[in-house]
Amino acid sequence: MLARFAGCTLGAPVELWEVDEMESWAKYIGDPFPPRNYWTKIKNPNHRRYGKSTFYEYTLEGMNGVPVDDDITYTILGLLIAEEHGIHFTTEDVGKSWVKYLPLACTAEEVALRNLRAGKTAMEAADLDNLYCQWIGADIRSDPWAYIAPGFPSKAAEYAYRDAYLSHRRNGIYGEMFFSAAQAAAFSVDHPVDALRIGLTEIPRDCSLSKDIEWALSIGGDIRNYAEAREAVNKRFQGMSSVHTNNNACLTVFGLMIGGTDVSKVISETVAMGLDNDCTAATAGSIVGAIVGKEGVPVHWHAPFHDTVTTYMIGAEKFKISDLVERFTAVAEQTYIGSKLDI
Repeated sequence: MLARFAGCTLGAPVELWEVDEMESWAKYIGDPFPPRNYWTKIKNPNHRRYGKSTFYEYTLEGMNGVPVDDDITYTILGLLIAEEHGIHFTTEDVGKSWVKYLPLACTAEEVALRNLRAGKTAMEAADLDNLYCQWIGADIRSDPWAYIAPGFPSKAAEYAYRDAYLSHRRNGIYGEMFFSAAQAAAFSVDHPVDALRIGLTEIPRDCSLSKDIEWALSIGGDIRNYAEAREAVNKRFQGMSSVHTNNNACLTVFGLMIGGTDVSKVISETVAMGLDNDCTAATAGSIVGAIVGKEGVPVHWHAPFHDTVTTYMIGAEKFKISDLVERFTAVAEQTYIGSKLDI
């Protein structure tokens, strides 16, 4: 979880920036690039993200806890869904929790939330006026299901499907299932590529996401850095939205292949690739973090968190990271017991 928070927080203030824009900014403020720590300065430091954290709070000087982000908010919302509705939660339960906790959402999530509030059922909320059903929004919600099913990739993918169906379809759903399964597998393997390959077993082999991930894995050994990764993705996915599931998933794969089990290299190279880089770095961080554990995450990435994380959820804005770990563990024990009973 710490590496996920670190990757997200590093990428958030430069989300969707072009590579040359990040390179120029780093040079201007005297930071190394790819970044080796949180940014020392950022543009528009007084502007607020999601009405909560200023951009200054994402900098090394201004950070006092994990600042707000939708990726992180959905991670914690997943925990609340599992705690309040149990491990047998349904897509309808996910919808109830969204209406209860989310004051706002973006793209496919915004459409689903609006449709829920208009009286549509959870099973049809993604089907009306939704141009974003294959974008990255479900993908970024993959982590909590792995955290409550560590070592059980098939169960994590099942949980992810129930969650993703509320807002996404086709590759949008497969993206969440794939990364949930890969993150769950990461708790039981020694290298990110092993986790990614296990993740592929939980989505259809003939879907475009599976083919794209196979492509990324096949050429990833020859990708040496962020610039080569972005160039390869630009060529394969010309004209694709910068927040689509498939192109961003391939950048996540490249980040993990370049960095291996080096948390710093994984998240810094992934952020440097651009596109939806707070999302990709968060997911890459989640996978490598599950492999190396807390002791494998350099202290400078999590010391500024002060064991605190912020969300924009209604009535659930501040959490202790240590408490979240305990609560995820408690739900994971329920998954383990349930899986034993199913055998």
